[in-house]
Amino acid sequence: MPESALRALPEPRSPDPRTVADPNAPHLLAQLQDLTLNLRNALDRFRLDSRLTRLAEKDVPDARERLNHVLKLTDQAAHRTLDLVEKSCPPADRIAREAAALNEPWSRFRAGTISVSDYCDLVSRMDKFFVSARSDAEGVRANLNEVLLAQDFQDLTGQIIRGVVTLVSEVEVVLVDLARLAGAEGGSTAPTPEELARGTGPSVPGVDQGTAVVAGQADIDDLLSDLGI
Repeated sequence: MPESALRALPEPRSPDPRTVADPNAPHLLAQLQDLTLNLRNALDRFRLDSRLTRLAEKDVPDARERLNHVLKLTDQAAHRTLDLVEKSCPPADRIAREAAALNEPWSRFRAGTISVSDYCDLVSRMDKFFVSARSDAEGVRANLNEVLLAQDFQDLTGQIIRGVVTLVSEVEVVLVDLARLAGAEGGSTAPTPEELARGTGPSVPGVDQGTAVVAGQADIDDLLSDLGI
């Protein structure tokens, strides 16, 4: 080959070090991914720790006091209502009893078969009945008004309970995030015998409480009977 042709050929180029495959690249990439994941989890734990601290130190104790206040108001209103109902029963029974006693002579008066003495007695009894019935009816009406006033706690307790429900939802979110960070699998575990022994209380619509549910007074009586009470 002529010398001029050799000079026309391109000179060989050395390989670019960036294009040479590095055998350690996959390992370095995996380490970088692990480092990024650990950093993200650390940030998530820091965020959850601050939320848990606020929940444990302030929100949960505050919710407990609010629920205790709801129980107190509900208990007071229930006792007040029962007392007023018990006070209203005697005058209501008295009105019904006296009205039933006047029914027979009044029927004879309407039929024109009542004697003069019985008629005079009927008029006297009806005069007394009207006075006593009015007094008893006013007492029952006052008690019913007190019953209505005793229920004014429901608006306040409803607001408190809604706030506690919101807090429970936030706690649920935090616990789910903690379970995710801990790598816990979904699903629930079987309850222990101790948990089953505690019971679940009355049945609540929309909540699956299994078979350990008290549905009524009959179930309570059966439970007490099994306990020998």
